Amino acid sequence: MLTSFLNSRRQGLSSETIKFYRGYLNLAKTVIGVSVTGQEIGQFLDNLGCSNGGKHAYYRTLRVFYRWLYSPKSGLGLDPKDNPMLWIDPPKVEKRILPSLTPEQIAYLIDKAESVRDKAIISLFADSGLRLSELAAIRANDIDWDTRLIKVKCKGNKEGLAVFGEATESLLKRWLAHYSPNGGNIWGMNKWGIDDMLEQLKIRTGLPCNAHTFRRTFATVLAKKGIDSLHIMRLGRWESIQMVERYTRSVKFEDSLRLYRNLETLHKA
Repeated sequence: MLTSFLNSRRQGLSSETIKFYRGYLNLAKTVIGVSVTGQEIGQFLDNLGCSNGGKHAYYRTLRVFYRWLYSPKSGLGLDPKDNPMLWIDPPKVEKRILPSLTPEQIAYLIDKAESVRDKAIISLFADSGLRLSELAAIRANDIDWDTRLIKVKCKGNKEGLAVFGEATESLLKRWLAHYSPNGGNIWGMNKWGIDDMLEQLKIRTGLPCNAHTFRRTFATVLAKKGIDSLHIMRLGRWESIQMVERYTRSVKFEDSLRLYRNLETLHKA
């Protein structure tokens, strides 16, 4: 049953998402099946020793699984109204404000990076909000220098475009002037190598330094500049505005007030 579910997910999902589903479902085998009740699932979630965030991960995975199980896609002919997850309320999760970086901190990280390649990676992360897998897969012919756009494979194996600015262009060209990709990615290392480089930079600088932080920074900086969530969603290749709002929780009332005051000034002018 689990194998059939995971196979049904493969088209359009990343390997990391499949790994996420497999891991949680294997740990929740006691509450998987056509005879499981909502009460049993609720008790399973209540008895977990992890945080509410962890419980919510189990809840999301079980919800997706049972939605598939009680749909025509499973081939079992089950009535969707009998889905036990319909009786389960999601665990409440505290909405934490996760860290993002200021432009000054980004500049500091670029300055402290050990090579032109590493500086280009940091700058591109901040400019584009690229996911680690997206950045690691970039090849030379993916880059359009005239428009400063990069063709990338997004989540779900979809094609998208990532933006970058003049400073990143300069760093990329400096790096590629000395490195020939020979058909591989432009970095000469895979995503694990990039992740390790970021971890070493974090240790040296004391600043959060990972792809998720740069992605939050990308969204937060744009929001503080007055770019609305719909445009941020498109520029960052998010699938929903709700995801953008999760990434921009660190935007404060004072930031919005500053934008409002600027609009007031323009109106008076």
